[in-house]
Amino acid sequence: MLPPSLTSWPLRESLSREGMSGARLWIGRSVRVLVVAGLTWSTVAGPHFRGWALVAALAGVAATLLAFRAFFRVTRERLLWPSVGLLVVLEAAAFGFSFAGARTPAIVLWCACAITAMERLPLAVGVLCSSAALAAYAVMNTDSWLTTTTTTAGLALAGYVVRLDAEARGNAQRLLAQERAARKAEAESAALAERGRIAREVHDVLAHSLSAQLVHLEAVRQLIQRSPDLESDRAQLLERVVACRGMAREGLDGTREALSALRGELIPVEDFLRRLTAAEGFRLDVTGVPRVLPAEAGLAVRRVAQEALTNVRKHAPGARVNVRLDYGADDVGLEVRDDGGRRRDPALSALSVSGSGYGLLGMRERAELLGGTLESGPDEEGFVVRLRVPA
Repeated sequence: MLPPSLTSWPLRESLSREGMSGARLWIGRSVRVLVVAGLTWSTVAGPHFRGWALVAALAGVAATLLAFRAFFRVTRERLLWPSVGLLVVLEAAAFGFSFAGARTPAIVLWCACAITAMERLPLAVGVLCSSAALAAYAVMNTDSWLTTTTTTAGLALAGYVVRLDAEARGNAQRLLAQERAARKAEAESAALAERGRIAREVHDVLAHSLSAQLVHLEAVRQLIQRSPDLESDRAQLLERVVACRGMAREGLDGTREALSALRGELIPVEDFLRRLTAAEGFRLDVTGVPRVLPAEAGLAVRRVAQEALTNVRKHAPGARVNVRLDYGADDVGLEVRDDGGRRRDPALSALSVSGSGYGLLGMRERAELLGGTLESGPDEEGFVVRLRVPA
């Protein structure tokens, strides 16, 4: 059983002109045209061909060229027996030229068969076919034995060198195609990741704002529908409308922040938290050495801070809140802690399972996507939210 290296075909890229430079293609074509022209001229000018013999010789040259063209085509399609059969036909044509007195076309044909067999056939088959062509050349050549031996060895070496060159070119083309496919897949993956990031930003910002507005608007609709006297419910209606307006403004501000984040135009996280806590009258502590955070880590800190403070307003109005931003060596941490305030319902303490897409559950998913963690739950009298993400 022969090893695969001897029975496998050359790469398809090796058997095609793919990857060849324009100069190399034109040089190859020019050499082939000159060889064919020289062979035709030597046949026509020879003393052995006159009249119908000349016509037959020219027809033989044309048939030989067509056979070579067919050989190149069937080797590209990796058809073994048709390829071997065409080589046999070409070598037989070389014997025909030799017996007819056209020694130069015969020698060139044997040499061409030897080189192309080594280049385009499986190595084991190519060696046999090339050896047959070179043996025919050595037997029919009338030069000295030293010249014949040297030429035969040189042709064998040339065929192997041509094969190595074709294999190197084929491997280079295959690696280039794989690199292009990898770059395309990487670009598609990056585009999908960016789309996912945009989707999370839009969802996190708008889902919370719009869902809260819908709750207030539904309450207004029910009040209007079941109240015969709107004056008595005027205060409640006004409160709901004002709340909707505030939610709309928050959603608009959040959308602008998300768009700024996508453009890379975010203000530093520390400045953002100072504005956020100052607006609510909360305390902010910063530990570690401040630095510019990556976009995803900075967005995670912002969103968790916003959500945690929103939950404090909803579920613990009047609570004292302490926000701490900690710059670590390889990560950044955020802690939002409240003292409980006036909680409306103990059941509302389970903020980690908020039904909103903007809740702490969504923030935990965002942190895990970045390789970080988010913990939330009751702590002493109040509630604490802790975020840690690589940065």
